[in-house]
Amino acid sequence: MSYEPHRFDFSIPVRVNLYSDTQTKPSRGMKQAMMEAEVGDEQVGSDPSVWDLCDRVAALLGKEAAVFLPSGTMCNQVAIATHCRPGDEILAHESAHIITSEAGAPGAIAGVSIKGLPGEHGQFTADTVEAAIRPRNRNNPPQTLLEVEQTSNRGGGACWTVEGLQAVTAVAHQHGLATHMDGARLLNAAVALGVPATDLTEGCDTVWLDFTKGLAAPLGAVLAGSKHFIGEAWRWKQRLGGAMRQGGICAAACLYALDHNVERLAEDHTNAKALARGMAQIPGITVEPPETNLVFFDTQGTGMTAAAFAAKLRHRGVLVSTSDAYRARACLHLDVTAAQVEEALSVMRLAVSA
Repeated sequence: MSYEPHRFDFSIPVRVNLYSDTQTKPSRGMKQAMMEAEVGDEQVGSDPSVWDLCDRVAALLGKEAAVFLPSGTMCNQVAIATHCRPGDEILAHESAHIITSEAGAPGAIAGVSIKGLPGEHGQFTADTVEAAIRPRNRNNPPQTLLEVEQTSNRGGGACWTVEGLQAVTAVAHQHGLATHMDGARLLNAAVALGVPATDLTEGCDTVWLDFTKGLAAPLGAVLAGSKHFIGEAWRWKQRLGGAMRQGGICAAACLYALDHNVERLAEDHTNAKALARGMAQIPGITVEPPETNLVFFDTQGTGMTAAAFAAKLRHRGVLVSTSDAYRARACLHLDVTAAQVEEALSVMRLAVSA
C-alpha cells in the first residue's frame, strides 16, 4: 500500500496555527544568523558553527560529546541502533513516539522490538520497569535499553520530574540496561519545572534536544552522550545519510534559538493555560489541564469527532491536530500570541454552537 504525501490547502488563510510547535517559522533574527554563519565541511570536522552547537548542547545536557542530526526521529533511531543489536528489546511507554510515530523504524533499521509499558500521562513507575524485566535466559530477547520521552507528547505534554526519572533510570541501570531520553520538548520541561536541564538528564546515558519545536528553528536536533557513544553514533549517521556538509547554516539557527528562545517558552505555557481555561467553558469540550505547551481535549460531548471539529475550525482559519476518534491537541508556540488564543477561542465557540 502506498501513501500520498500530505498537501496543505492554501485556499483558506490560516489565522491561528495550533497544529504543532513544528509549524514555527524562522524569525528575521534567526534568518540573519543563518546567513552570517561560519561554515566548513561537517564531514571532516571543519564547520565551526556545528562544533559550537554540539559543544554547547553537550554542556547544556551534562554529556561529554554530541552530534548534529537533521531531526529528532533520526536522533532516536541513531541512538537505538547504537545502543542495541538485532533481536534486542527496548522498554518504553506504550504511547512513546518511537512506537506510535516513527514508521516502525526500530524494527526496520535496528531489528529491535519494543515492550510498551503502561502508565498515566505517558509515564511509568520504577515498579513498572521492575515488573517488565525479563529473566536473562535463551528464550527471552536481551533487554538493552530503557527509553523515556520528555515531555510526554501523547501524555498531554506532561513533565517527568527529576525524582521520577531518577527512580526509573536507577532500576534500568541495576538490571544492566542503558537509558535514553527522547528530549523533543526537554527544555519545555526544564522551564516548567524550574530546574536545570542537567538535573533531568543526569540518569540518562544518551539524550537529544530538538530545535524544530518550541525553539523555532527550521530543522535540526542534537544527540548527546559519552565520547565513545557519539563516535559510534557517527557510523549510524553515515549509514542513514551522512554528513550535512555546510551544516553550520542550520546550526546557526539552533545557536540563535539557544540564545533567544529558551526562557520565552514560559509564554507558551501561560498561553496554553489560558487556552485550556477558555476551552473548559465551551459546552461539550473536556480539557486536560496542561503542564507545558500542549493542550489535549475531548470533543465527544459536542457530538462531533475530533476530526469533524478540526475540520470546522480549519474552515475558519484555526488549525489543531487530532490523535484519536475524540481526542485532539492544540499546541502553543512562538508564532501564537495571547490575542490569537482569544481569537481561537471565539472560533471554537462558534464551531460548537453552529
